[in-house]
Amino acid sequence: MKLNDITDNPGSSHYRTRVGRGIGSGKGKQSGRGGKGQTARSGVRIKGFEGGQMPLHRRLPKRGFTNIFKNDFNEVNLGRVQTAIDAGKLDAGKPITNEALIAAGVCAKARDGVKILGVGELKAKVVFEVARASKTAVEAIEKAGGSVKLLGAEPAKEG
Repeated sequence: MKLNDITDNPGSSHYRTRVGRGIGSGKGKQSGRGGKGQTARSGVRIKGFEGGQMPLHRRLPKRGFTNIFKNDFNEVNLGRVQTAIDAGKLDAGKPITNEALIAAGVCAKARDGVKILGVGELKAKVVFEVARASKTAVEAIEKAGGSVKLLGAEPAKEG
């Protein structure tokens, strides 16, 4: 093979269409843009304009809101924690925190903390230091001999 034998695949390149070059070209007069007016111009077509009728996006009611104070937790099941302990990624002797779970690859990023959920079985005696934990998760952890310390949790007010 020589350099002058190299060619593109057939159909891989084509010439650009020259518009507005007479009716014989097939792309003369209005150059494939249809009639005249706003739609024939560049950059001024109104998206969602319905000919003066109230557009659909303005006819529909607004609903809901975004709660700016909402916390976004990493939700981790007990079975996933046990798998990481069995694989040697988590040390059962040390407290399991958000940072430990991220270092072990159980969670991808920090977010607002960790919430432990009770799906799966926990065999190891482990101390958790997390933001939230479900009732079933707390029961399963205490049944295995571990404990849960909730970070930033306010004690329930009496009265």
